[in-house]
Amino acid sequence: MKSIYRHLLSGLILFAAGIALPAQAEATARDYKQLMREFVQKISRYARGCDPDFIVIPQNGCELLTANGRSGGAASLDYLGAISGIGQEDLFYGYKRENTATSKKESEYLLNLLYTARANDIHVLVIDYCRHHRKVDDSYRKNSEQGFISFAAPTRELKTIPDYPSPVFNENSLDIKELSEARNFLYLLNPEEFESKNNFLASLGETNYDCLIIDAFFDDGSGGSRWLKSRDVALLKTKKNGGSRLVIAYMSIGEAETYRYYWHESWDKNGDGRADPAAPEWLTEENPDWEGNYKVRYWHPGWQSIIYGNDDSYLKNIIDRGFDGVYLDIIDAFDYFEE
Repeated sequence: MKSIYRHLLSGLILFAAGIALPAQAEATARDYKQLMREFVQKISRYARGCDPDFIVIPQNGCELLTANGRSGGAASLDYLGAISGIGQEDLFYGYKRENTATSKKESEYLLNLLYTARANDIHVLVIDYCRHHRKVDDSYRKNSEQGFISFAAPTRELKTIPDYPSPVFNENSLDIKELSEARNFLYLLNPEEFESKNNFLASLGETNYDCLIIDAFFDDGSGGSRWLKSRDVALLKTKKNGGSRLVIAYMSIGEAETYRYYWHESWDKNGDGRADPAAPEWLTEENPDWEGNYKVRYWHPGWQSIIYGNDDSYLKNIIDRGFDGVYLDIIDAFDYFEE
């Protein structure tokens, strides 16, 4: 009897394990880095189908540059072929705190991955967060030595045009038609300090940056935001000194933002940071560090259809307004799901 009991008990355990294994296997088998690579590649394919010269720049997530996600790994060629450049925050300043040098260990970790981009003619754009003049100068010098173009942002809010250095680093009057020709750029996503859209556009028009990375929306003054118009984008494509420049639109693909046109209040009606039953299945929870930003299952077709692939999509609206490219944020969303 004891022998029969043991066999029966073993069978029940194996049966229970067999029920659990498929879900575990699915979670283990899902490669979140590769899913993000594929998402970016599909965005690029769609965009370049509309405009062959369209620029695609993912920000952060430099682990995607190699097949195994580690420095020294084989280059992820399909991903590299889909992008024009890569943005990297905090390379030399800001990793732990604004206006504070990034540790040598962290800088070297990022650099060793970014060298894969450089070796494959992918242009590196660095955003360091520093404001003291000595640190700003050091940031520009270090990035220039690496062959990277950079922007020293005074704060992480990205809401101002810095008044230092003046003139801007590597200022020139050249006509900039490709990302490879750009020697500097401005990264300004939050224009709340500008009294109106006209003031915002005029202020940008007074600069000589080779490339502007901006939000495709401007607050209309009624608590909402409206798309910039095609004529607004066209106006920004000329530097003060007469040279032409690139205008790139910011777009987050790893989080949903409550202040965007696609958001529905019913997705989190009580504002507790958790998706309500009426929310789409790709929506998860609010990012505790950024109010109004919700993590998404970025591989889900429902979310991807909001981002690209149809005339109402975020990307198609950017393309239709004449932007030269798109700057993709929250590429490193894979970290959230891997954890």
